[in-house]
Amino acid sequence: MSDSDNMDQEQAFRAGFIAIVGRPNVGKSTLLNRLIGQKISIVSRKAQTTRHRITGIRTEADAQYVFVDTPGFQTRYKSALNEAMNRGVTTTLADVDVVLFVIEANKFDARDVEVMRLLPKKRPVILVVNKADLLKDKNQLLPFIQGMASQFAFHAIVPVSAKKIMKVDVLLDAIKPLLPIGTPMYEEDQVTDRSERFLATELIREKIFRLVGDELPYSTTVEIEKYEEEGGLRRIFAAILVDRDAQKAILIGKNGEKLKEISTQARTDMEKMFDCKIYLEVWVKVKSGWADDSRLVRQFGYE
Repeated sequence: MSDSDNMDQEQAFRAGFIAIVGRPNVGKSTLLNRLIGQKISIVSRKAQTTRHRITGIRTEADAQYVFVDTPGFQTRYKSALNEAMNRGVTTTLADVDVVLFVIEANKFDARDVEVMRLLPKKRPVILVVNKADLLKDKNQLLPFIQGMASQFAFHAIVPVSAKKIMKVDVLLDAIKPLLPIGTPMYEEDQVTDRSERFLATELIREKIFRLVGDELPYSTTVEIEKYEEEGGLRRIFAAILVDRDAQKAILIGKNGEKLKEISTQARTDMEKMFDCKIYLEVWVKVKSGWADDSRLVRQFGYE
C-alpha cells in the first residue's frame, strides 16, 4: 500500500457498532452516557438496572460511534427475563465491529470470567478498567492490568473513570481506528435510536430503583399504556407492574407520597431529555410471575 493510500485510510470517515459488555454493576450505563455526552441509559446502584440493549450514538467530524449498552450478563439467577437478557448480550456480540469489555479496577471474579468466555476471537476487544479513581493505592493498577493482559488477547487496555469522565477521550481514540471505513448511519444530531416512549419507561424504572430499590425485588417493570403528543406537550400514562399487593403498597407509600416522588422525578428528567412539557400519570398494578412468563417477557420488549 502506498503512502497516499495510507493517508486516505487515516483520513477516511469511519462508522461502526461497539458493544459494551460486562457483569452487572461495573458501570456500563454510566460509561455509555459519558461516551455520547448525554444521558440515555438509566443508572442506579442496583445490579441489572439495564435490561435492554440501548443504542447511543456519537458523531464527530471523521467518525460515528454507535455504542450498544447491554444488560449485565447474569449467572446467579435464572428466569425467563434473565434468559432473554443474556440472549441479548450474546446476539449483540455477534453483530458488532468492536467490543468493550468493562470490569472494575482490581476486581475480577468468576462472574467476569463468565463474560470473558463470550468474547469473540475474531473482533477487536478493548478491556475497559472502570472505577480506576477508586483505587486507594494507584500502584496496584499496573500489576492488575499486566495480569489481565495475560488472560485474553485484548487489542488495548484502557483504565477509566466513567463517573468522573477520566480517560474517556483516550478510550474513544482507541476505538476510532478499529471502526470500518464507511458513511454515517444516523443523523448528526441523533443520540439514540430508541423512541421517547421507550425512554419514558426507562426513566420511571430508574426512579423506582433509586427510591425503593432496596425494598422491592428485581421483578418490577413499567408499561406505557397511552402516549399522546400535542405540539410541545406529551401526555404519558404508565403502569408499574409488581408481583404482589405488598409490593404495590411499598411503591405507593404512605398517602401516596412514594409514587408521587417517583412520578415527579421521572417527569422532571423527561422534560430535560425530550425538551418539552410532560403530563405524567403513573399507577401500580399487580401482575404475578410476569418475569417467569416468556410470553409477557416478550410483550414487555425483553427480546
